Amino acid sequence: MEETKALAEEPRKLGKNDIDMTSGPLLSKMLRFAIPLVLSGLLQLLFHAADLVVVGRFAGSASLAAVGAAASPVNMVVCLLIGLSTGVNVVVARAVGAGRERDIHEAIHTAILVALIGGIILVFVGLAVSEPLLRFTKTPDEILPLAKTYQDILFIGIPIMAVYNFGSAIFRARGDTKRPLIFLSVAGVLNVGLNLVFVIVFHLAVVGVALATVLSQVVSTTLILVTLSREKAPFRLELRKLRLYKSKLIPILRMGIPAGIQGMMFSVSNLVVQSFINAFGKTVMAASSAASSLEGFTFIVIDSFAQSSVSFTSQNMGAGRYDRIKKIFRLSLLLGCGIGEAFGLITYFFGEPLLGIYSTDPAVIEQGMIRLFWMCVPYAVCAFMNIVPGSLRGMGYSIFPTVATMVGACVLRILWLETVCTLPQCSGIEWVWAAYLVTWAITGLAQYVYYKIAYKKVVAQAA
Repeated sequence: MEETKALAEEPRKLGKNDIDMTSGPLLSKMLRFAIPLVLSGLLQLLFHAADLVVVGRFAGSASLAAVGAAASPVNMVVCLLIGLSTGVNVVVARAVGAGRERDIHEAIHTAILVALIGGIILVFVGLAVSEPLLRFTKTPDEILPLAKTYQDILFIGIPIMAVYNFGSAIFRARGDTKRPLIFLSVAGVLNVGLNLVFVIVFHLAVVGVALATVLSQVVSTTLILVTLSREKAPFRLELRKLRLYKSKLIPILRMGIPAGIQGMMFSVSNLVVQSFINAFGKTVMAASSAASSLEGFTFIVIDSFAQSSVSFTSQNMGAGRYDRIKKIFRLSLLLGCGIGEAFGLITYFFGEPLLGIYSTDPAVIEQGMIRLFWMCVPYAVCAFMNIVPGSLRGMGYSIFPTVATMVGACVLRILWLETVCTLPQCSGIEWVWAAYLVTWAITGLAQYVYYKIAYKKVVAQAA
C-alpha cells in the first residue's frame, strides 16, 4: 500500500527509450515511434513468411497450401489479441500522459494477468473449433490434416502470443518501440534457423515450421517479461503482485473487446473469402497464400501509424492536450496513406520476383500478380480505413469502429461474394479481390464521418 502511495506522489521521469507525446514536434516523434514499430511488425510477419518460403521450397505445394489455409483461422485469434492489447495501450498511455503512476502500476499488472487467463481460455476454444473452421473454409480433404496440425500447434501457443502482445502494448503506451524491435530481431533469427533445421534436416514439414514459430515466440515473450521485471517503478512487473484491478480491468475490456471484435470481423470475412479462393483449386490457394504474405509487409506500415495514432492520442487525452489531437490525426493519415501507398506500388512492381521466393511455379506467380494488383495498387484506401479508428479509440470511442467494420468489412463483403461473385460474368477470381477495395472505401468513409462528430464532442467537453 505504501509503495502504491509513493507511486502516486513521485513524478515520473522519462526513460531513455520513452517518448513524451504531449509536447514538442509531432512529426519527428511520430516517426521515431513508428519506424521501430514498422520494423517490429515486419519481423513478426517474417515468422509466417519463413514458414511459407521453407515449406513451399522444401515440402511442396500441398504443404504450402495447408499453411495458407490455416492462416485465416489463426489470424482471427491473433487479431483478437491485438485488438484487446489496444485497450491496454489506451489505458496505460492515458495514465502516462496524466502522470498517474499508481494507475500505470495497476494497469500493467492487470494487463499481464488478463493475457495469461485469456490466452489459456483461447487455447481450448481454438482446439475445439480448429477442424470446423477449416471445413467452413472448404479446405480440400487432401490438405486438411496438414492444415489442422499446423493450426493446432499455433493454437497451443496462444498464451505466449497474448502475453507478448499485451507486453508490447505497455511499451508502446510509453513511447518505447525500440526494445520490442530488438526482442523480435532475436526471435526472428531463431525462427528462420529452426525452420531450416526442422524442415530440411528432420523433414518435419508443417509440424516443423509451426514448432519454429511457437518456440521463437517463447523467446520474444520471455525477453519482454524479463525486461519489465527489471524496470523501475511504476513500470516494473512483479509476478507476485499480479491481480485484476477493477478500475483498470473494465476500461481495458471496454476499449479492447470492441477492437478485438473488429479485428475478428476482418478475419471472419477473410474466412468466407478463403472459402471462395479454395474453390479455385490448389494453384490459386498457393498464389493467394504467397501474395497475402507480401501484402502483410505493406499492411504493417499503415498499421504502425494506426497504432501511433492510438498512443499519441491517448497520451494527449490523459494530459488534457486536446489541441494536439487533430494534428495527430492529420499527420497519421498523411504518413500512413502516403507511405502505405508507396509500399503497395513497390510490392506490385517487384511482385514477380518476390512471389518467386515462395514458389517457382509460373501459374502460382501469375495468379499471385492478379491478387497483388487488386490489393496493393489501391493501398491508400486500406490505410485510410485502418488509421481513422486508431484516433477514435485514442479519444475513447471504440464501439462505432467495431460496428462499422462489422457492417462494411464483414456483412457487405460477404454480400458481395454471395451476389456479385455468383453472376456468370463475374465468376473470375478478380471479382473476389475487388470485394476488398469496395468495402475498404465504404467502411473508411463511415469511420471518417464519425470521427468528425466524435472530435467535436471531445472539444465541447473540454471547453
